[in-house]
Amino acid sequence: MAEAASRLRSLAEQMLGVPLPVRLRAWDGSQAGPPDAPTLVVRNRRALRHMLFKPGELGLARAWVAGDLDIEGDLYTALDAVAGLVWERGEDSRSLAQALRDPEVRAAARELLRLVGPPIPPAPPREEVRRRRHLHTRRSDKEAISHHYDVGNDFYAIVLGPSMVYSCAYWEDGGTLESAQRDKLELVCAKLGLKEGQRLLDVGCGWGSMAVHAAREHGVSVVGVTLSQEQAAYARKRVADEGLTDRVEIRVQDYRDVVDGPYDAISSIGMAEHVGAERYLAYARSLYALLKPGGRLLNHQIARRPQHDESGYETDPFIDAYVFPDGELAPIGTTVTQLERAGFEVRDVESIREHYARTLRRWVAGLEADWDRAVRLTSPGRARVWLLYMAASALAFEHNRIGVNQVLAVRTPESGGSGLPLRTRTWNS
Repeated sequence: MAEAASRLRSLAEQMLGVPLPVRLRAWDGSQAGPPDAPTLVVRNRRALRHMLFKPGELGLARAWVAGDLDIEGDLYTALDAVAGLVWERGEDSRSLAQALRDPEVRAAARELLRLVGPPIPPAPPREEVRRRRHLHTRRSDKEAISHHYDVGNDFYAIVLGPSMVYSCAYWEDGGTLESAQRDKLELVCAKLGLKEGQRLLDVGCGWGSMAVHAAREHGVSVVGVTLSQEQAAYARKRVADEGLTDRVEIRVQDYRDVVDGPYDAISSIGMAEHVGAERYLAYARSLYALLKPGGRLLNHQIARRPQHDESGYETDPFIDAYVFPDGELAPIGTTVTQLERAGFEVRDVESIREHYARTLRRWVAGLEADWDRAVRLTSPGRARVWLLYMAASALAFEHNRIGVNQVLAVRTPESGGSGLPLRTRTWNS
């Protein structure tokens, strides 16, 4: 019998129609493929069953999270190569069905099934979230946020570092992660034009970094809202430690239930991805209603590239199942349109895509440096979810498959005066 790695490589190339750009090592110790390429380690036959019963991204993700599939060598190089076979090709059950019309592909699939063993679908890893019937209700949003954020503040401290800011940093050459996150918070404050005595609503306040920075550095009163109990507990302690309890209130509250406006400014940093297509206009209208005339919104949000047959928002199978349940990404044009439909005047859109790629690589480095403790604090599967998610996302930002934008919008009063200076940007050549 031929060695498993050679058989797998031959069958995979027959089914995909292209050479495999990675080396394979199978459960029997055999290896095949370019010796200088990253190695995809198939630890057991269950990895193949994951991929056969859920072709495409989700099957690969299940095998990875379960520890049945691994990578040796440079993680980014390996993921970049695999992205060309799966994510960029759009491999799914439908495209596989089309490929199976080819007799040679069908023959390869039959041989692969014989290699796999008993054709029994393996159970998904316990870290996977089951699909929900009703999306973006108050209950489903709270459950989704809890799945993502209530995994232990100590775990997030490993990934995010002392700043505990879970969104794109704003980099200058030579800066640290902490200084880049501080610069991002200050950039948001500058765009919002915060002044002492004003009221700021921080929607999706996370671990309180923006609320603390705005109150301490700019003298504003802040209400921060989150659906995560663990985030709120951490943020409240942070506020108390900073001596800011008279100026910062942290609530476990849905943004839809905030009724104590008006506010002078609203920051929404890395939160709007959770809102969803059906609720986005209502989200924008809610924030508009909470602002004073002349008040500003800074909406910091990940965006995807538009498609030829554009149909609104889009979910990613791996991220939806393991990272951000119910999260949806839209093109920046869709976001701007919805904000304008809600009544906002959009005054500035800044893409900071490259900044997020660098941020994610720093987060990956932090996780890898303290891997054993991260596993103890959560689970091996959860740690593997985060490693894959952040490394793959870094590549997606670098290759312009997704982006991130800060949108500054104003509730312009009837008089027409936006309150913004005539010049707001300084460009360096």
